[in-house]
Amino acid sequence: MSPNIPSAKQLNDDVRAVLEAGARAVLATVIQSTRLIVGAKILIRDDQVVSGDFGNQSLNPAIIAEAARFLAGRDEARTIRVSEIAPQLTDLADSSVLFERIEVEPRLVIAGAGHVGAALARLAALVRYRVTLIDDRAEFVTRETFSSPAEKFIELVCNQNWAEAIRDAVGSGRGVSIAIVTRGHKQDEDCLRAALSVRTDYVGMIGSKRRTNIVLDKLREEDFAAEQLQKVRAPIGLDIGAVSPEEVALAILAEIVAERHGGRGGSLSVWRRA
Repeated sequence: MSPNIPSAKQLNDDVRAVLEAGARAVLATVIQSTRLIVGAKILIRDDQVVSGDFGNQSLNPAIIAEAARFLAGRDEARTIRVSEIAPQLTDLADSSVLFERIEVEPRLVIAGAGHVGAALARLAALVRYRVTLIDDRAEFVTRETFSSPAEKFIELVCNQNWAEAIRDAVGSGRGVSIAIVTRGHKQDEDCLRAALSVRTDYVGMIGSKRRTNIVLDKLREEDFAAEQLQKVRAPIGLDIGAVSPEEVALAILAEIVAERHGGRGGSLSVWRRA
């Protein structure tokens, strides 16, 4: 059976549909084989083949099962030999398949460009988050302040209307985390109202337990749903005993990454050398 190799346009359209839906998928490509066509691709989403095939239906269940295991991990790409996942298919023992993760690019919207906000923006950019840094003070969001190669991808926004700036930056909310690290209660309230009006993966707010409770209680009085408020991480960040702005930024980003990947925030059970 000849594989149904999707055209570049069809494949791009299918991948775009996955990203626009805020879903995750796996693109599997034959990269070595004497029986399969090298370059044949299938796109797998929700345990189903969306498009393409390898021309061997007996292989599909193993590829789909491996795609689910791959998505459950943290790798961006991995090469698997067919003999590892379908040893019964001896005629394909020399075949290798590349698995690539397809998901929305992680984004971080930071409200507040003070010491913590600036440190968080820099750190997040280093780990390849697309960052939008918002402040109502123009001197805090200048390109001169963020001029390193990694920092050039940080979007800097000066807006007196915090809520408007957050809604504009968040967009659909898919793959987006919001860190509220402003300088006062009023700014916190404005930002949190806007953050709760859109659907995002994570919302956290800096401050002591007392300060964050004041803001949460105020919004509770405004009839925000308890379910919405319970999702707000306040105080923001993992408890690592952070003191400096850079350490606080590390604690915040660690919590955001843990939320994204389903981590528990405890000790690593396995350390993988890069």
